[in-house]
Formats: sequence, structure tokens, C-alpha cells
Amino acid sequence: MSKIKIRRIEVRERTPELIQQLLKVWEESVKATHLFLSSDEIEDIKEYVPHAIRDIRDLVMIENEGDEPVAFMGVENERLEMLFVAPGQRGNGLGKCLLLYGMEHYGVRTLTVNEQNPQAKGFYEHMGFHVYKRTDYDEQGNVYPLFYMSCEERI
Repeated sequence: MSKIKIRRIEVRERTPELIQQLLKVWEESVKATHLFLSSDEIEDIKEYVPHAIRDIRDLVMIENEGDEPVAFMGVENERLEMLFVAPGQRGNGLGKCLLLYGMEHYGVRTLTVNEQNPQAKGFYEHMGFHVYKRTDYDEQGNVYPLFYMSCEERI
């Protein structure tokens, strides 16, 4: 495993190269955790991810010693909109590090997670979040139930 360093800053300069690096982390993470999505569905969603990364208000990432992103999160209006960790780095506390940072510095108290991603739901529950609402469809109208989760207290 490569050594990790944390860039605890809002990433302001979102160059095409950085967006492609984060897109790679996103794709690897989704393929490892979103087993309910087909390859075609992942490719369809992948078209929108660079825009989401570019446009999200607050973006924080973690890099390895080679200055390559291995995890990142996006926050908008005190809501965690995205959190992805490269498969080879899962279980090393990077998601926890990002989430705690988001809660402390960006006031993150709410998030949404796919029902078919029980590992993510379990992680967020472990971090003090609880489900307050469930929908049968995702925000795009696809049949992917979502859990809306919140955390009122700081961890």
C-alpha cells in the first residue's frame, strides 16, 4: 500500500487532468461498490460525473505520495453529495477522514445513499447517521431506491 497524505483544502483549480483523475477514482469505486449497476449504466452515469466534480461547491481529496487522488468528497449546502474511495484504499479510514472533515468544516449533516449499497449505508450508520426517509427511485427517476440520512450531532 502506498503512503497517504491528506490535502485538507478546498480544491479550487479543477483542471481537466484533475477531473479525469477523480473520474478514474469514481469509476473504480463504483465498479467495486455499486454492484447493482450494469456496465452500460455506469458508462451512462460516467458522462455526468465530470460536470458534477467541476460544479460541486466544495471538493476535498486525499492523494497518495505520488500526488494521485485516491479518495474525494463533494459537499454542497451542508450536504454530502459524493464520497468515493479507490478500491485499493478502502478500509484505511479515508472515507471516515473525509466525512469527519466535511462535518467539521462544511457542516455536513445530510446525505443520500443507494439502498442497494449496504456497505455504504452501514458506514454512514457507524458514523452516526440514520435513515429518515426512503424513496423507490433515485433523483433521475431510475428504479434505485434511496435512503436519505441525517446526523444531528457531531462525532
